[in-house]
Amino acid sequence: MPSPPHVPGTIRIFLLGDHAVIRRALRLLIESQRHLRVIGEAPCADALAAVRLCPDVLLVDCEPALHPSNELLPCLLAAAPRLRVLVLTGEHGPDFHSSLLRAGAAGVVRKDDPPEILLKAIQKVHQGEIWLDRATVSRVLDQTLRPHHRTTEAGTEPWKCLTEREREIVSLVGEALNNKQIARRLLISHATVRHHLTSIFGKLGLSNRLELLRYALHHGLVGKESAADAIRHRQEPLRSRVPAGRRQS
Repeated sequence: MPSPPHVPGTIRIFLLGDHAVIRRALRLLIESQRHLRVIGEAPCADALAAVRLCPDVLLVDCEPALHPSNELLPCLLAAAPRLRVLVLTGEHGPDFHSSLLRAGAAGVVRKDDPPEILLKAIQKVHQGEIWLDRATVSRVLDQTLRPHHRTTEAGTEPWKCLTEREREIVSLVGEALNNKQIARRLLISHATVRHHLTSIFGKLGLSNRLELLRYALHHGLVGKESAADAIRHRQEPLRSRVPAGRRQS
């Protein structure tokens, strides 16, 4: 099936889930927003259909298939490493949410959250950010700050190899700023921010912003309170109501 034509400024979403009724409800909610478009849907058994259409965001509602021991998310991301995956779950445990992030999810939304939260999460994940609920944020920060015995060769910490500019960017990531906001703050281009982040990830042996935040917190490069407050502020529910009956033409 060919991919629908791309409309500039539109976020293209693929729905993955085993229940047709839920997929239909999600489609109606998502397409009530003019800048969001569902380009396809499939049951979990046909997960690779999403890879073929190259969506901006993959919204997954496959709870049995998302047990931490399952390979669904790793397999998807092996086929499409740049895919942004947002998981919809009825599980409240922060440990389960953390396991999804370790498996490659970019964000997790609970099924009892308001619809506005899901819509905002889609936007944030598309922008390259990580979406977590407050309980998971607290658990990740607590686990990060617990003492552990990881050692480095010759006693040298990798973060000491970062340039002054790279440390500035790490600090701004700790304030939950996205790439465009970092570029405006530092008066540099969006592409330059991406290049710096690629260099930072390579030097520290990391692969995403969540890992960078955890690393920075552990090594005192950002403050726990400011980072947690910034993430919570970013994830406050939208004040405006979801417009009813707005469908993309």
